[in-house]
Amino acid sequence: MKLDLKNGHVDMSHGSGGRAMADLIEGLFVKAFDNPVLATGDDQARLDVPKGMRLAMSTDSFVISPLFFPGGDIGSLAVHGTVNDVAMAGAKPLWLSAGFILEEGFPLKDLEKIVSSMAKAARDCGVQIVTGDTKVVEKGKGDGVYINTAGVGVLDPSLDLGPHRIVVGDAMIVNGTIGDHGMAVLARRENLDFEEPLLSDSAALADLVQSMIKSGASLHAMRDPTRGGLATALDELAGASGHGFQIEEKAIPIRTVVRGACEILGLDPLYIANEGKLLAFCPYDEAETLLAAMRAHPLGRDAALIGRVVEDKQHFVEMITPLGGRRLISRLAGEPLPRIC
Repeated sequence: MKLDLKNGHVDMSHGSGGRAMADLIEGLFVKAFDNPVLATGDDQARLDVPKGMRLAMSTDSFVISPLFFPGGDIGSLAVHGTVNDVAMAGAKPLWLSAGFILEEGFPLKDLEKIVSSMAKAARDCGVQIVTGDTKVVEKGKGDGVYINTAGVGVLDPSLDLGPHRIVVGDAMIVNGTIGDHGMAVLARRENLDFEEPLLSDSAALADLVQSMIKSGASLHAMRDPTRGGLATALDELAGASGHGFQIEEKAIPIRTVVRGACEILGLDPLYIANEGKLLAFCPYDEAETLLAAMRAHPLGRDAALIGRVVEDKQHFVEMITPLGGRRLISRLAGEPLPRIC
């Protein structure tokens, strides 16, 4: 039975394991994600790892609302989010799995848009979607579509990045403006209009990371500040490293429209989600080398040095305000913006 991608909808038979499910998989997923590994049709992917390399792996689930937002959609986000998690280890992402949970009644034309976006995002960042799974739940028991992706990449064994490498005196660098993704999603969800458009920063950071590694600067750690924003990532890393962090508020890059929207809505941009940003640590005297390499890349044009690692047995994150005041930064008890990834 041929899929009606223009007017059709997901129904329970698309998750039954029978002919309708095969038509959906072959007519949509396999067609969009086509590659030699996926084409074998097996329930697993057999992958050749370059000799002498280590593996890095991550998994994430995406339940964003709305599914389509300025600057992206759940499909591209499902690729970017997992690719970035793998890249934060310094690895080169190569392969993804994709699991879809579809709600009965979901329009096939919207599913096709999501799958096409996901395929393009994968091609753009040089990864293959090599295995997957599809399930269908009854109408009212889902939210259109949920996607789970797992990512695998290869890593030079000589590269060791992580909170354990962070030392007192390290510089803290972000690759660009914060809060763009969360505010773009919120604006679309609540039908808010601003003079300047709010666009998600959703992007794959693997190529930027490789440029950073090749810069010659000694990278110690990286983290992508997604849910919970920059503040949560800093708090987590301070605790894991055993040191304190001191950041300069005026040094943190924030778009004027994001700052203004946050002020209107009573939100703090430090806690707003990002999907194309990273936080990097390196020796302070090598920060300019790393910044130069980042600013030469399209995803690092607005890179900025925002603070340094200090000795603090309490592992506090302290922000110095433009007036010289000091404010402690910690994780929020709740989530200010639900369903942003």
